[in-house]
Amino acid sequence: MTFILSLITFLPLLGAAIISLFVQGSDLRASENAKRVSLVTSLFVFFLSIFLLSQFDYTNAGFQFVEEFLWLGFFNYKLGIDGISISLVLLTASIMPIVFLSSWGINKRVKEFLIAFLLLETLMIGVFVSLDLFLFYVFFEAGLIPMFLIIGIWGGKDRVFASFKFFLYTLLGSILMLIAMIVMWDVSGTTDITKLLNFKFDHKPMYFLGIFMPVGMQTFLWLAFFASFAVKLPMFPLHTWLPDAHVQAPTAGSVVLAAILLKMGGYGFLRFSLPMFYEASLYFQNFVFLLSIIAIVYTSLIALAQTDMKKLIAYSSVAHMGFVTVGVFSFNQQGLDGAVFQMLSHGFISAGLFLVVGVIYERTGSRDISSFGGLTNNMPSYAFVFMIFTLGNIGLPGTSGFIGEFLTLIGLFNENYIYAAIAALGVILSACYALFLYKRMMFGDLIKESIKRIADLSLREKFCLYPFVILIIFLGFYPVIVLDVFSPSLELLIEGLE
Repeated sequence: MTFILSLITFLPLLGAAIISLFVQGSDLRASENAKRVSLVTSLFVFFLSIFLLSQFDYTNAGFQFVEEFLWLGFFNYKLGIDGISISLVLLTASIMPIVFLSSWGINKRVKEFLIAFLLLETLMIGVFVSLDLFLFYVFFEAGLIPMFLIIGIWGGKDRVFASFKFFLYTLLGSILMLIAMIVMWDVSGTTDITKLLNFKFDHKPMYFLGIFMPVGMQTFLWLAFFASFAVKLPMFPLHTWLPDAHVQAPTAGSVVLAAILLKMGGYGFLRFSLPMFYEASLYFQNFVFLLSIIAIVYTSLIALAQTDMKKLIAYSSVAHMGFVTVGVFSFNQQGLDGAVFQMLSHGFISAGLFLVVGVIYERTGSRDISSFGGLTNNMPSYAFVFMIFTLGNIGLPGTSGFIGEFLTLIGLFNENYIYAAIAALGVILSACYALFLYKRMMFGDLIKESIKRIADLSLREKFCLYPFVILIIFLGFYPVIVLDVFSPSLELLIEGLE
């Protein structure tokens, strides 16, 4: 139990090493062996995370399973989890086996593809369990490299442009965060996140390089962290890299990007911006609300105009992540509970939506909505799972999407009912574009010759999609099973703000 977090974090890296060192050749047999190693490794991580949850003390709102030692005499290696981070570790661990299973048909540089995703899994989990500033930064920033390669090598025809746009947007924001971390270490004398949570950075006006500044150091630190997390989430107007990245990324890349990588921005706000820079967060609350509401409404309207399925879902993701930020910056229990629940729910729903797009793209080579119609006639199983993901995406009661959006809207209503009323338009607009997509693809007569002989879901595809269907419905009716995990940690966070 002492090193279980290290084991969960670095086990995928071990799987990548096994593939690299022991799976030789590039023939079909070597590719199949590499796929088996990656799938088995991700399943081990998943079962270890379930075991970790079984040992997790729900009544303890603080950090648990803490590991700490000095590496090379100066680098502080410290890991730990609370209710917020274990939820996102479980999300990551549950998504990755399905990512590998859904990629079974990959035939281009298979070993390198699988190694990139295993490395990415280690880095994503590392972000959620790090309790040291610079360790967090290493995991947070290093995750850009495998995703850059995944988009740039295995993506579509404009993959190079999309991969560089993704890399440069996220890198520039992260450089500002690194500068802020150095300042925090210089001022506080520590990089330990648990200690920094209790350190109060000055929010009063100050002199900087002999020049009077109307705001304090905390504001500068908040803005630097905000630049990084707002790009990662992404928030309006820093969202433009996401649709390009999604459209060009392979299906597995889009799944990981939407389901997990975007959540690092929301997690960063919860771990750093609110507890460490509360006065600045309060100062910029209306600014964040405004950007979030613009994102919810504006990107929903853009989604309505899309003809590419992937682009529509990508803009939908930006809109739904806007509910996360309004929940986080509502500073109340309902809003924060809703924000974390929305991150988890969106992880399953967006993963499912990108997978169903990938299924149809593999069969037809097209993502143009107008190329389809009447798929319920020859793909009933596909139509069923697509329907569940669509209903979850619009937040229908009885699905997990409803719980997250409802709680965030309650939290926002408690702060500003006008903002809440405008944000609620996003729910209506999401129903418009999601049902528009479903109607155009699924209903009507099957008249297009190119899709008359499309096969329904295979057994492997059902194994990939049905777990998400079950989770979306189960959490829609029984959300308390996950709320009990992270609510105590969020309650402790709120108490620290008062």
